[in-house]
Amino acid sequence: MVQLDQDLQSIQEMRNAVKRAKEAQLEYLSYTQEQVDEIVKRTAQAAYEKSLELAQMAVKETGMGIVEHKKIKNEVGSMAVYESIINEKTVGIIHEDRTNKVVEVAYPYGVIAGIIPTTNPTSTAIFKTLISLKTRNAIVVSPHPRAVNCTVEALKICEQAAIEAGAPEGIIGWISNPSMAATTELMKHRDVNLILATGGGALVRAAYSSGKPAYGVGPGNVPCYIEKSANIAKSVSMIVDSKSFDNGTICATEQSLVVDRNILQVVVRELKNNGAYLLNDEEKAILENVISPAPGKLNPDIVGQSAVKIAAMAGISVPADTRVLIAEESRVGKEVPFSIEKLSPIFALYTANSYEEAKEYCLKLLNLGGRGHSLALHTNDESVAKDFALEMPVSRIMVNTLSSIGAVGATTGLMPSLTLGCGSFGGNITSDNVSARHLINIKRMAYGIRDASIPKPSTVIQPKDDAKDVEFIVDQVLKQVNPKGAVDANVIAQMVNQVIQKYQTN
Repeated sequence: MVQLDQDLQSIQEMRNAVKRAKEAQLEYLSYTQEQVDEIVKRTAQAAYEKSLELAQMAVKETGMGIVEHKKIKNEVGSMAVYESIINEKTVGIIHEDRTNKVVEVAYPYGVIAGIIPTTNPTSTAIFKTLISLKTRNAIVVSPHPRAVNCTVEALKICEQAAIEAGAPEGIIGWISNPSMAATTELMKHRDVNLILATGGGALVRAAYSSGKPAYGVGPGNVPCYIEKSANIAKSVSMIVDSKSFDNGTICATEQSLVVDRNILQVVVRELKNNGAYLLNDEEKAILENVISPAPGKLNPDIVGQSAVKIAAMAGISVPADTRVLIAEESRVGKEVPFSIEKLSPIFALYTANSYEEAKEYCLKLLNLGGRGHSLALHTNDESVAKDFALEMPVSRIMVNTLSSIGAVGATTGLMPSLTLGCGSFGGNITSDNVSARHLINIKRMAYGIRDASIPKPSTVIQPKDDAKDVEFIVDQVLKQVNPKGAVDANVIAQMVNQVIQKYQTN
């Protein structure tokens, strides 16, 4: 009964937040581009200034990740995102094609439901708030139950800055006591116009089945192929840095290594030089049960934990400076723990005997759970890079960089974003790094620029039903026959003449 009361309170809080958000958004519609940009700027600056404090809160509350790394994610989610959208027009007339006489006008969706994951609770909240404000939308956030306090604190910082800059109160809302019931109803609420869902597969499916437009993010099971032409020392250093970044909590982090056999020994040597611990067969078998107690199911207790802590959970002794755990693998499947998405500093290591086998491993890993998301590639052969770009069913390929932060735009030219679309490969509506441009609709005013000559219809001759005409004439003839069988010859002759004349004119 207590749980029911909590659910009801959570649902009521959500409804109140949506009501305020709708009212605020209607007021926000009247704001100019200059007013909106000032609000977004002040909000981004306020969040950026609190990056460290929010990172500390997130690690303490969730028990996941690394403070210094979460600080970087908060900085990307605030000022890097702001700088990427600062010059975008999102209010009123945003483009005029004077040649074709088409005018484009931006208008917002309305109220946006933001679903926040436990792995990136503050950076994602800041990011979604900024792109909502930039596009004159309101946002109501449902935090993850295990990250409520830090997520709400991030939202409060954003709200205070936005209101001080002139935004209407209620434009940023949240559920401080989230529940599945409240989150589900939020996504289906009649006054919610769009869903931004970042989380597990079940959550994304719920968003897409809500009956609302939705941007969802599918799972990542990112293969990382080290091709024989790669700068091995540099590549391995980046890979270990990327895999250990925030203890592997970014969905674009490398999950499995695929290495050409003729460079395997050099790669293994460099992995060890960079703090990797290679498990023996016995240790691998023990850790498999820790990674996945049931086939295809990831143990949530290892998510965002350090390599040393995960090894201790398995009773395996590793050096104190161990950054990643690695086990050689040859199989791919739900029943193969090292091959699934692990969201922690654990690698599977696959050895490819040929280029074709390397591609086959990558495809198998993606098909297991990462289709549409991302792939990491280390090569100095441009033809290999282009071949992967053409053939791999992913939305982004990071070449010679850290996949985890490269995918979100930190080390690449990709749009800074904490919501990475997976396209049709992953059952998503977009393959883009979601940003402000995805939160506006565009109406178009088009002038006539070409004359059109519409042909007039030709004279239509109504079809004649000849069979009915003959039947009528015969009926009239028969009516001329009197009971004694006499026939008026003149009448019959006139009727026959009429028939002949009629068919001569057809």
